[in-house]
Amino acid sequence: MELVCDGSRVAKPRASFVLEKNTQLLVYKWLKSLCFLDGHASNISRLVNTEEGKLYGMKSYDCHVFMQTLILLTFRDLLPKGIWDALTEISHFFRDIGSSKLNVDHIERLEMNIVETICKLEMIFPPLFFDSMEHLLVHLPFEVKVGGPVQYRWMYPFEMLDITVAM
Repeated sequence: MELVCDGSRVAKPRASFVLEKNTQLLVYKWLKSLCFLDGHASNISRLVNTEEGKLYGMKSYDCHVFMQTLILLTFRDLLPKGIWDALTEISHFFRDIGSSKLNVDHIERLEMNIVETICKLEMIFPPLFFDSMEHLLVHLPFEVKVGGPVQYRWMYPFEMLDITVAM
């Protein structure tokens, strides 16, 4: 993208978290080729449109799988280390929050570290990226301490039932 300033053209630098078009296409083609075990995630390959470069119809569990595992695999060699580290921290946060075995000390550490992780993300991504949903991450460790493992309160089983009924 170019900006016109005082009659001369000035190139606007690309944000460090934005992938080149050919790299984006590579990511979408890789997602299109993914196959998961039955019951682990929906067929993500059918949700990928490589021509438009978009993902359509992801259910919340698909997003959960993407956040916990696919971000780590997909962007490791494609993004700068600082950005990938912040995404890794948020991915590990979701993995630890969704764990079936909990340690109160570890949950308290998560409670302290998520604030720093969100601050790292705020330094990388523009303010428009953030809304109230990112703030809710601060409250998830307390909810886990009070309510126990998240797996007993997930909506995923009902969502999966909805998928089978709709097919």
